[in-house]
Amino acid sequence: MQRDDRVYLGHMLDTARKALLKIKGRKQADCEKDEDFCIVLAYLVQIFGEAANRVSVSFRKSHPEIPWNKIIATRHKIVHDYLSVDFGIVLGVVFKEFPALLPALEKYVTEENNFEINEPPAAYRAGKAKRKPRRGGKRK
Repeated sequence: MQRDDRVYLGHMLDTARKALLKIKGRKQADCEKDEDFCIVLAYLVQIFGEAANRVSVSFRKSHPEIPWNKIIATRHKIVHDYLSVDFGIVLGVVFKEFPALLPALEKYVTEENNFEINEPPAAYRAGKAKRKPRRGGKRK
């Protein structure tokens, strides 16, 4: 496993835990009535999918027990088809999928105890990541 993979898996784990804390003590049917709450959960599902998308292809292929394509597709649906997001699906992901994924994510993240989950990827730590200039002009 590449070091950066564990960072992104850690982001996935942290995000899933955060979403599960938000729904603690609540029923899915009650959450569907609260649009603001659904928007918050949709954002967390989006982050979860973005982190999954950044996990290396080799790691994803070697761990087919995680539904990588489904996770990433859900993120794309929320981001790119934002006018027709079905909050029932978002809630289903948080209430049903996240609890089922936690054990695997915890296993992958804690394989080596000397790893800091919230550490940025190596390229950013080393200052080697290239950033695109802003649209409309050069950076100052």
